[in-house]
Amino acid sequence: MILLSQEEVHELLDLDALIDALAEAHRELSAGKASMPPRIAAFAERNGLLGAMPAYLPSAGLACKLVTLFPENRDRHTHQALICIFDPTNGTPVALMDGTHITATRTAAGSALATRLLARVDVRVLAILGAGVQARTHADALRRVRRFAEIRVASRTPERATELAEEIGGVAVESWEEAVRGADVVAATTHAAEPIVRREWLQPGVHVNSVGANPEGSGEVDAAIVRDALVAVEFRDSTLAPPPAGAAEFRDAAPADVVELGELVAGTRSGRTSPEQITLYKSVGVAVQDAAAAALVLAQARRRSIGREIELEEP
Repeated sequence: MILLSQEEVHELLDLDALIDALAEAHRELSAGKASMPPRIAAFAERNGLLGAMPAYLPSAGLACKLVTLFPENRDRHTHQALICIFDPTNGTPVALMDGTHITATRTAAGSALATRLLARVDVRVLAILGAGVQARTHADALRRVRRFAEIRVASRTPERATELAEEIGGVAVESWEEAVRGADVVAATTHAAEPIVRREWLQPGVHVNSVGANPEGSGEVDAAIVRDALVAVEFRDSTLAPPPAGAAEFRDAAPADVVELGELVAGTRSGRTSPEQITLYKSVGVAVQDAAAAALVLAQARRRSIGREIELEEP
């Protein structure tokens, strides 16, 4: 079995390749070719949880991610994870790798895929809400699918917004509203318990990505956006399930015409129908994304002979 550290995973995972791999993964998921049971979670101290996310995907194989979410962490990531890959023909573990970098990167890659599928091609202004790991990865990923003349960053901690804005060549603003008004693409990446994206702030034609999750709250986007927008999700069974598996925004009600990314990729469902239409991608993170990312990492590790090999059983 190959062991891969976070540094090695970071070196091996190509973001552009991942966006394309997620397109194929979601096509397979929506076509019923993947096996992905609902994730489960055990709750721990300090509002923390441990989730288990297994999946089989024809294009990526058999994998399982164990991921913790401890939102009060300040000295380390709020999300930490391990991913194990198994031989799909006999069940033998073949790789164990850091999943923390994969979790952050595949989440942003999912938003990039949604933006590629749903955002107008003439976008100019990107609003990033939050200044943590997800905010950084989203800034990188979204600029790979659209060109932005202006990037605004807002955070509850102004110093962090300023730091991130300087890092990515953007501008820090003082409020969520200031960031969102006039933006063409919005990336909400927070642990907010109450909406930080409101319908009255959105201009016609905006595309919103929301990846934040707080099972105790009502979600990052308000109910009016869910009502008025074309809503896209990774997988209806996952996103529309009750929290913590599903999105808090859909706790009370979900739109009737929710589309899946895989349906948009395959062309079996329509995406944006007009320049003025508001679109929303609500992500909860699904295991096929982890499996697709881990498969890319493992393939590169084998090709470049990176990683440490260990024997779990005596020969």
